[in-house]
Amino acid sequence: MDFAEMTDGIPLAYEDRGSGPALLLVHGHPFDHTMWRPQIDRFSPTHRVIAPDLRGYGITPLGPRPDVTGLGDFAEDLIGLLDGLRIRECVVAGLSMGGQIAMELHRRHPERVRGLVLADTFPAAETEEGKAARNAMADRLLDEGMRGYADEVLDRMVAPYNTHAAPHVHRMMCATDPAGAAAALRGRAERPDYRASLTTVAVPALVVVGRDDTYTPVRDAEEMHALLPHSTLAVIERAAHLPNLERPEEFDSVLDSYLRLLPRSLVRPS
Repeated sequence: MDFAEMTDGIPLAYEDRGSGPALLLVHGHPFDHTMWRPQIDRFSPTHRVIAPDLRGYGITPLGPRPDVTGLGDFAEDLIGLLDGLRIRECVVAGLSMGGQIAMELHRRHPERVRGLVLADTFPAAETEEGKAARNAMADRLLDEGMRGYADEVLDRMVAPYNTHAAPHVHRMMCATDPAGAAAALRGRAERPDYRASLTTVAVPALVVVGRDDTYTPVRDAEEMHALLPHSTLAVIERAAHLPNLERPEEFDSVLDSYLRLLPRSLVRPS
């Protein structure tokens, strides 16, 4: 792992492997960069793959704003990382919360995004009931830690028939700092609605979803696909919320096909 110092002094941990067009992999909640291990291994021979531990996750500390981490905070951390690595533009791929961070990054800095991959995520703002549930869960994680939550949601993160992926997913969840997870939950409760901004995405996009995902079902992916002007929709069979780990060969095949069709760089109007 390497470390990049953010503007507030936080050391952001990241893995940087390979060379070629840049592919930024943004993990979900409550995971770390190792949720992308199959994709790091698969695509580093052809791409420069950057996979960070987000603020408050993995070995990246939460920093001086412990109560709330907004999606904008995560997005600006990633832009700072790209700046430090002198990467002008990249394909941004995010899963679940990572997909919402990818949408926020594009909303703020569309010129940095040459391709957008949105996996098992959704663009709508939180409902009032959802805000209350996220804040209540944040309180619970601070009080009880991560293990009880991890035990409860494992079968929704990973379909019960994909037992090979469950131990890694459970370990990531249990190892997450409860304060980091709680701060992100509070930030996501206040996220904006990205549906309008998705209609402005000028670059090719890929929308991926597990067929049996109950957190972000196929209909959410279909709605995103309809909003994006230039997108492909892929439904991964026999997968739930983490198809990149549950069915890595199928996920990687879809991602590879998408990446092969992208221009190596974008010519933007001056």
